[in-house]
Amino acid sequence: MMTITPETADHELLRLTHAGRADAFTALYRRHQGPLYRYALMRCGAPEMAADVVQEAFMGLLTQRFAFDPLRGQLQHFLFGVARNLALKLEESRQRQVALPEPDEDGELELDVAVDGAEPLASLLGNEAAEEVRRALSLLPAHYRDVVILYELHELSYQEIATVCQVDIGTVRSRLSRGRAALAKRLRAHAPA
Repeated sequence: MMTITPETADHELLRLTHAGRADAFTALYRRHQGPLYRYALMRCGAPEMAADVVQEAFMGLLTQRFAFDPLRGQLQHFLFGVARNLALKLEESRQRQVALPEPDEDGELELDVAVDGAEPLASLLGNEAAEEVRRALSLLPAHYRDVVILYELHELSYQEIATVCQVDIGTVRSRLSRGRAALAKRLRAHAPA
């Protein structure tokens, strides 16, 4: 029986997973869940949707609904591509049925603000700035958003992004440039004078 170590290759862990080794799947999940969830969260904008995307990606990998070929690239890039496609499908269904938040008895919308630490105002301003970036990012067209998230937050190369998004490197460069410009423009519009 093969011992699983942190150096065990993804394709070997996947082979062992399909052979019934739960510890191999656990190792794969622990290795890739964090980056995949962060990508899905930035891509979808909602923790529940991001969790659904990650769950669906791993279930598809486990059941072999999504067939990974180690000769075509790295598992992490494959998972980003799967998550991207799943997010696009969720976006399509979400656009068909948009739910608005329900007001409370006074007709006000409830806003949850979590503030911790010694500097509540600094924490609140930091959270507001991060939320403004997330909001501006969510307003970008999907093809720009994917490239910006993968390049800026996950530090993937142009070639890796081209593989994930199934486009040419030139398209990645163009989308990254235009996405950054659009993001900067949106953030400038909300900057204090």
